Amino acid sequence: MKNFFNLFDLSQKIDFKIEVLSGLTVAMALVPEAVAFALIAGLTPLTGLYAAVAMGFVTSIFGGRPGMISGATGAVAVVLVTLAHDYGPEYIFATVILAGLIQLAAGFLRLGKFIRLVPHPVIFGFVNGLAIIIFMSQLDQFKGPDGSWLTGTPLAIFGGLVLLTMFIIWGLPKLTKAVPASLVAILSIFGLVSVLGIDSKTVGDLASIKGGFPPFHIPALPFNLETIRLILPYAAIVAGVGLIESLLTLNIVDEITETRGRSNKEAVAQGMANIVSGFFSGMGGCAMIGQSLINISNGARARLSGIIASVMLLFFVMFGSSFIEMVPMAALTGLMIMVSIGTFEWASLRTFKRMPKSDIFVMLMVMLVTVVLHNLALAVLIGVVIAALVFAWDNAKRIRAKKFVDDEGVKHYEIYGPLFFGSVSTFNDKFDIQNDPEEVIIDFSESRVSDMSAIEALNRLTGRYAKLGKRVHLKHLSKDCRQLLNNADAIIDVNILEDPTYKVLSDKLS
Repeated sequence: MKNFFNLFDLSQKIDFKIEVLSGLTVAMALVPEAVAFALIAGLTPLTGLYAAVAMGFVTSIFGGRPGMISGATGAVAVVLVTLAHDYGPEYIFATVILAGLIQLAAGFLRLGKFIRLVPHPVIFGFVNGLAIIIFMSQLDQFKGPDGSWLTGTPLAIFGGLVLLTMFIIWGLPKLTKAVPASLVAILSIFGLVSVLGIDSKTVGDLASIKGGFPPFHIPALPFNLETIRLILPYAAIVAGVGLIESLLTLNIVDEITETRGRSNKEAVAQGMANIVSGFFSGMGGCAMIGQSLINISNGARARLSGIIASVMLLFFVMFGSSFIEMVPMAALTGLMIMVSIGTFEWASLRTFKRMPKSDIFVMLMVMLVTVVLHNLALAVLIGVVIAALVFAWDNAKRIRAKKFVDDEGVKHYEIYGPLFFGSVSTFNDKFDIQNDPEEVIIDFSESRVSDMSAIEALNRLTGRYAKLGKRVHLKHLSKDCRQLLNNADAIIDVNILEDPTYKVLSDKLS
């Protein structure tokens, strides 16, 4: 409830006019998206619309990122296609509820912090790939009912309306920011088409959005172990996809607004929203980067805009369907093309010459997987894995050893760089076991033992010295490295030299 009352906290400096108008604009943009994603999943349009209402309302109140918009998304729809086709909507609702429970658990376990492990090149690739997907998805609007491309007069009319929409969205903010440019563009195109009687595609050509209040509904399916086994894999993927896309969207909005959202709180809110969506006949979803950017670009920064968007969307479904179905698709197409242009990280192209080649490769790979497979979660995971492997390879090459023999005939190896699974091979090559003297000191003051592979490498190395009757000492190990070795005392048995404790002499004033 605290979040709800914060909607009207004057200390937040909320511009109520901007919040309300931006929410109305987002609601209009949500309609074709929700309908399209529901049809992709093989469900009825209302299933997508009800999901957008539930997701948007719950996350706007309880989410960790004010101004971010959630709803039915393509990433979730793609996951549910097979399940919807083979088993029907009841299993979809149950899957969404279970996914919500998984997301709740992730939030309560504070797993949202792991989104910080996503490198910036992965985020660049994700955002650029998503921008391309948004743009490509609008190209279908340039096709006729038979699936062929528009030509002649129909193409000129539709293309002209799209360009006019884009021009208004681009140019109006240069004159005034009193009202959202995207809303003015939609209403202007709507008025132009209505007054001149222009024959152009409308939202109603997609499907009817008329319906009632989302009905509360417990999924009608057998509650047994077999059902859990069936829906659990889908639920886990939906939960993972939803969290990854939502938390990455949160990061992007954070960068634009120069504020910081709360990832774990957002994970909990996404879980709550999916549970509500499943019980109220919705297909579930997650954060929507396109609609979030529409909202943020309009100047909305508070929770109110998201609540207005979901409430107005429900109003459209219950009472205003005939009006919304008359909105020209050209206006919404132009709006989404402008969103794709604004979403693309053009700065990433300018930094090509300054970025390491490995980062460029990661960015392009993530972008390619996003565009080709339309699987945002998989693209991010692939990017993180590649980035981690590149990081491990770069660090593996950095391990070095400075060697010298002291006056007492003891051979010293001063190790520089981390000792871990990637650097073990190079580390072993540094030692001349056959020709070394009977006593060897390995100094880790500029290194650290990082994992079990490093311990096993030390175990084998000291074992080879021991076979030749030579003794090995480890020196300057940090506390965590010593603890790692102590835990592995059954594996490795070497002497750890105690580091000297130096006392600083100070004068005391009497």
